[in-house]
Amino acid sequence: MWSDQEKPIVEQIRGLRKLDDSVRVHTTKDLALQIRALPVVPNKLRLAEALANLSTEGDFGHDTLQEVTTTLSASLAEQPPAAEKGAPNSMYVELASLVRYEHMQATSDNPQFAAAMARLEADDAERQNADFTLTDLQGKTWHLKELRGKVVLVNFWATWCPPCRKEMPDLDALYNRFKDQGFVVVAISDEEAAKVAPFIAERKISYPVVLDPGRKVNDLFVVEGIPKSFVYDRDGKMVAQSIDMRTRNQFLEMLGQAGLK
Repeated sequence: MWSDQEKPIVEQIRGLRKLDDSVRVHTTKDLALQIRALPVVPNKLRLAEALANLSTEGDFGHDTLQEVTTTLSASLAEQPPAAEKGAPNSMYVELASLVRYEHMQATSDNPQFAAAMARLEADDAERQNADFTLTDLQGKTWHLKELRGKVVLVNFWATWCPPCRKEMPDLDALYNRFKDQGFVVVAISDEEAAKVAPFIAERKISYPVVLDPGRKVNDLFVVEGIPKSFVYDRDGKMVAQSIDMRTRNQFLEMLGQAGLK
């Protein structure tokens, strides 16, 4: 049950994706401040987490995301949730992701936060050494290690995912811009070809889309939410990654770390 003070916040969070990005920036920052001002009740932490989950869908500015991060950090300090089967609670993993991947400032003396940071570091080591062989919609086989010498962006997505759909046109435009410079996008879906193929054809997406039946590669990359993207340079080193949807400029910044300008 939501209190009368919480209900307007809930409705605004639910409507964030419907807003123009320029409006969403200010609304997100305002929501972070409203949540922080709430009394210390269980719903406060739920709202802080819900807002954090939506605030990495694109580029809403450093200041806005820092306010969201500060609100989540403060809410966790007020009401530390229990660990989950010996692993850090997902809310601490969310906070650690904001610090490690979005370069936000946050501290916590709760051991779950340190454990979450260590888990992310271990996950990145797995991704650095990951390899896979998957087949695309045209029947061509793609082997990650055989793409050495190219800049590779591995993108995890699904047809049902709104932020995935939102970033696809920008990703396709960048693929066509840089493919002659040795840039490859390998987009991985765990759905069936019968669902993926018409979706891709309707949107005229030109980069390779491969299928991951059984989610073996999703699990290999420790993908628990989508979209997620990983950029490897020409030597096969993972140089950049995103934990959510990226804008064209954000993708450009990632590719720049692999030497594409």
